[in-house]
Amino acid sequence: MVAITLPDGSARSYDGPVTGVQVAADIGPGLAKAALAVRLDGELKDLNLTVTQDTTLAIVTRKDEDALELLRHDAAHIMAEAVKELYPETQVTIGPAIEDGFYYDFARPEPFTPDDLEAIEARMHDIVKRDETITREVWDRDKAVEFFNDQGEFYKAEIIRDLPADEEVSLYRQGEFIDLCRGPHLPSTGKLGHAFKLMKLAGAYWRGDSSNEMLQRIYGTAWRDEKELKAYLHRLEEAEKRDHRRIGREMELFHLQEEAQGSVFWHPKGYVLWQVIEQYMRRRLAGAGYVEVKTPQLLDAKLWEMSGHWSKFRENMFVVPDEIPSIEEDAPILSGDAKLMALKPMNCPAHVQIFRQGIKSYRDLPIRMAEFGCCHRNEAHGALHGLMRVRQMTQDDAHIFCREDQVTSESVAFCELLRSIYKDLGFEDIRVRHATRPDVRAGDDDVWDRAEKGLNDALDAAGLEYDFAPGEGAFYGPKLEFHLRDAIGRSWQCGTLQLDFVLPERLDASYIAEDGSRQRPVMLHRAILGTLERFIGILIENYAGRFPMWLAPVQAVVATITNDSDAYAAEVVDAAKRAGLRVELDTRNEKINYKVREHSLAHVPAILVVGQREAEEGKVSLRRLGDKRQEVLALDEALARLKDEASVPGF
Repeated sequence: MVAITLPDGSARSYDGPVTGVQVAADIGPGLAKAALAVRLDGELKDLNLTVTQDTTLAIVTRKDEDALELLRHDAAHIMAEAVKELYPETQVTIGPAIEDGFYYDFARPEPFTPDDLEAIEARMHDIVKRDETITREVWDRDKAVEFFNDQGEFYKAEIIRDLPADEEVSLYRQGEFIDLCRGPHLPSTGKLGHAFKLMKLAGAYWRGDSSNEMLQRIYGTAWRDEKELKAYLHRLEEAEKRDHRRIGREMELFHLQEEAQGSVFWHPKGYVLWQVIEQYMRRRLAGAGYVEVKTPQLLDAKLWEMSGHWSKFRENMFVVPDEIPSIEEDAPILSGDAKLMALKPMNCPAHVQIFRQGIKSYRDLPIRMAEFGCCHRNEAHGALHGLMRVRQMTQDDAHIFCREDQVTSESVAFCELLRSIYKDLGFEDIRVRHATRPDVRAGDDDVWDRAEKGLNDALDAAGLEYDFAPGEGAFYGPKLEFHLRDAIGRSWQCGTLQLDFVLPERLDASYIAEDGSRQRPVMLHRAILGTLERFIGILIENYAGRFPMWLAPVQAVVATITNDSDAYAAEVVDAAKRAGLRVELDTRNEKINYKVREHSLAHVPAILVVGQREAEEGKVSLRRLGDKRQEVLALDEALARLKDEASVPGF
């Protein structure tokens, strides 16, 4: 007998082994038709898998969130089948599902073209229409290697040879196409549907190693239905319109250039935006009991070795010798006894050094230490992307040194601060992920057990819902990731909270406990914005450059209709500045409609139009960004309104 417990708590018994197909059919023909896979004891499995023992079972259909990853995984395999049918000389390598879609890496002598993508996509639709049955097969390892070598699929053969000795070699067959995969998969290609699209081509090194061959990567997207696909493609169009690099040029905020790869040139208006955000954050941190510090950018490699970062992050650090190299011809660049220094990629080891100065008592804790620290990371050229991925960055970094019994209260306070700040900045849809211990980590399992429990307790106390991200924690401790959703539905991971027992031990940080003993503090690494550069990029795209008044670099422009009102316009500007507004004067000899259009393209929230009549009556015509109407107001009333709108939230 096999007992199957369903999600509603009901149970069904079967005389012998049973498959998900049979259970779905037993429940009803509609469910049997819609079934894509099963979840056995919480784990996604093939619908045709034979169940031989008692278990909990849920039928997965297109309506389930689980279905998206499954559909995208199968879309990758169907794309690989299409490529092999059209271009048989191509080798298939690896093709996973990713956020919003999938990709597959191919080895092919000739480059794919946009026309090839159209042909591949058309063939994928044909394969879906064929509704080929997808079946799982377990092969002998040597036989599988021989098979793929005979097929000219040398990358697949290499993957199989490198699998752990105890891992089962599972292949999936659909029509004439056979691929190595752990699964699970749909029961047939027809179950994928037609809500997919191939998006772009890119290069990718085999197994992500730049010393290996360059492969061709085809990206695609797949959704549960045409409505979701259409919404996603619309979101991409909207994202292109909101590209922070284009808007940054239009608003004269910043630029980047080849001679400073990954570093930003902030223009006056962009730096105003930077300062507004930084000053807002400083006030919020001061109100939350933080002290601000400033630490060196260049530190001896010895400190990075002690902290453990040297072995983990050295390839991403800019390293320099601690001496002036000889300028003599043929002299070695660096002598054997010279020290190495590194530009800091993060602030935490330096903050520990400040904590270690002087004796700390349990009464001194918690110490909340913040820094807008300039850091450098040697990101690959190909990974750089405007403000979103840079080499020089400023982190809104802080570290809380506390006792273990303070972890929950400090974590809850941080979560509340973070949510409040995000709300002020226009983000209220926040998702939390708890990233747990990675395979390569510092500290023993007991330490990690305590750390992970500490974050779980904090999340529960804060009343936050969260998902787990197994294996994605930092090497010295688990972390919480805060993902915010922007105006067009994209998710951005910004804030983090990491609980660390390891670094205080490595760097010998301690405090005197109530009983006089020497104890290690717990270290909470935390950030809210992440880096100012990236967060400003996110803000630009979220608001499409149309910032709320308090964030706008230029809050108002006073524009004249004719030069007869220049003197009055200057008086209006002076009055606006006294009211605390960031305002500019436009007395150019241009038509007023031209001026309004130009300042609207620059996303200025308010335009105060003045002519001779306004000058005589002490009034202004107020125009709002995106509104063709104008409102004639007394100057004092107009400035009072704008001043109120420009007030910084929370203060």
